[in-house]
Amino acid sequence: MWVYLVAFVVILLDQLTKLLVVKNMELGERITVIENFFYLTSHRNTGAAWGILSGQMTFFYIITVIVIGFVIYYIQKHAKESKLLGLALALILGGAIGNFIDRLFRKEVVDFFDFYIGSYNYPIFNIADSSLVIGVISIFIFTILDERNKKRSKNS
Repeated sequence: MWVYLVAFVVILLDQLTKLLVVKNMELGERITVIENFFYLTSHRNTGAAWGILSGQMTFFYIITVIVIGFVIYYIQKHAKESKLLGLALALILGGAIGNFIDRLFRKEVVDFFDFYIGSYNYPIFNIADSSLVIGVISIFIFTILDERNKKRSKNS
């Protein structure tokens, strides 16, 4: 099914970019892409977003396995009904597995996208994180559109 191919591509891009960062940058090294806005910064995270629950690897292993199982179940059950839902689930699956691979083999997640919005330094992230966020936002959009369509069908 195409959904698993999308997830695989996300995992591949995520792991390839992380490997490039690990092999070619020192920890903490920063490369300017757009001055005062976008940098590539070699960073490691043992927690979740913003370093939440730092060092709680067992917790992340359990939660990730549950999330992956849930997402695969939803793909099998509902992704055929909607391409948007299938794409969102593929992005979530690819992102979850991408960071899970890091946690399993590195005991930390490799992050490198570093943005400044004015004086605010947004937490450093990676492709898996981006994929997860886009997937979750897409699920919200799908849910809103689906509910709107159900209401329209009911009123017709």
